[in-house]
Amino acid sequence: MLDTNIKNQLKSHFESITDPVELLIALDDSKKSTELENLANDIASLSNQFLVRNNPDNDVRRPSMTVYSPIKETQITFAGVPMGHEFTSLVLALLHSGGHPSKVSDEQRAQISSLSEPLNFEVYISLSCQTCPQVVQALNLMAALNPLITATMVDGALFQDEVEQRNILAVPAVYLNGQLFSQGAMTLSTILNKVDSKAGVRQAQSLNEKEQFDVLVVGGGPAGASAAIYAARKGLNTGIVAERFGGQVADTLSIENFISIKATEGPKLVAQLEEHVKEYNVDVMNNQRAVGLSYNNGYDITLENGAVLSAKSLVLATGARWREMNVPGESQYRGHGVAYCPHCDGPLFKGKSVAVIGGGNSGIEAAIDLANIVEHVTVLEFANTLRADEVLIRKANSLKNITIIKNAQTTAVLGDGKRVTGLSYTDRESGESKMISLAGIFVQIGLIPNTEWLKNSDVSLTRFGEIEIDAKGSTSLPGVFGAGDVTTTPFKQIIIAMGSGATASLGAFDYLIRHSDNDAAVA
Repeated sequence: MLDTNIKNQLKSHFESITDPVELLIALDDSKKSTELENLANDIASLSNQFLVRNNPDNDVRRPSMTVYSPIKETQITFAGVPMGHEFTSLVLALLHSGGHPSKVSDEQRAQISSLSEPLNFEVYISLSCQTCPQVVQALNLMAALNPLITATMVDGALFQDEVEQRNILAVPAVYLNGQLFSQGAMTLSTILNKVDSKAGVRQAQSLNEKEQFDVLVVGGGPAGASAAIYAARKGLNTGIVAERFGGQVADTLSIENFISIKATEGPKLVAQLEEHVKEYNVDVMNNQRAVGLSYNNGYDITLENGAVLSAKSLVLATGARWREMNVPGESQYRGHGVAYCPHCDGPLFKGKSVAVIGGGNSGIEAAIDLANIVEHVTVLEFANTLRADEVLIRKANSLKNITIIKNAQTTAVLGDGKRVTGLSYTDRESGESKMISLAGIFVQIGLIPNTEWLKNSDVSLTRFGEIEIDAKGSTSLPGVFGAGDVTTTPFKQIIIAMGSGATASLGAFDYLIRHSDNDAAVA
């Protein structure tokens, strides 16, 4: 199951395991069960602390493997074969169950340990989903630290009956004690905030007590990370406040245009960015949404939980999000057939017909990707020409299960009250209304800058909502700079966002040293 290279690497990692770990396997006569049994035996051969046993629970999913600590009485279950993006989740579960210390703050460790009610988490994933491992690993970590918490990863492609029964059409989908808990990306902090009712109050109090920053970066994507590093390297008191560190990059599967790196994946790049930021004395305040900007002897950023952070200068790098169609039925069926990440949710539509809205690079790439999984893909493009690169158009046209319709204006998402059943569109040439029966709709029509929270501020925005900046990243407010996809910077690319973040941070430094009131900050 595992090649020699991986076994050698794992054997080295598993040397840090100090406690026994039992691998409880539940099998049937399927091919996947054979794969899981081979995987369990391969793992057991790499450390004397591992023991493979048959799971005595008759009600457990099959095939599945439970990582059980007989000392702590904790259990983490993988229903399916945890390979692909979830292999790292398995390795971490083994390490944490075996006594290897986890990379979690003392505050979060204490918060997890203090949870006193039984919490049974089930997270439905697809093995091609790059967002899912973050959620799986957060839940697994909680389960490894508190025996009252159990976590089960369920491969949605393998347990289709459950997916159908629970009407799951987007991953990751998390159930807590049998009830839907969340859909989409979540961090450990976000999960803890939801299960610990007092967490928000404690966080707000802690944030309010922070001293004024020299530079406060709002946003934790490539632009924000770059800005923070450049500011910290100048010796400035620097903070990052972000709703989600990594931003849109965390949802990107393949990155092949980041100079000096031939190919990487979004979650991997985000982890590297976070690690780089932590090399410096940067105060990272994650899972915090900014809702307002004002001036009071410095710039104040008001957060959703009521806390207020103060700074002498700001770098606004809140990025962008997927643009929605804004047609009837879209919001109703979001997560129930309407999706925005083909890599994450594509496997849930195996053998079914889907549509992709948008004929740019993202849309055509999504269609090509989905064509390998689903029965048929229909691409609907509003304009009379496709905006994608010619090489992508040729590839799409070569695939027999892709149909491209131009001059198509989507008018409504159709459904049966539980899930998508089709869509309607208008032929812009003839004016005729048409309907397509399908199971899923993937929306790929561009980005919207995250600037709603600035609408009542004095920061100048374009009619598209982008922050207007000059060559140094300066905005209409002195001491406030913008960077990345949220700004008028052309070409929304990772490498451009990073350069934009560096420019804005250097602009903030230049601003601080030229204003006498801030001299002490850079002395």
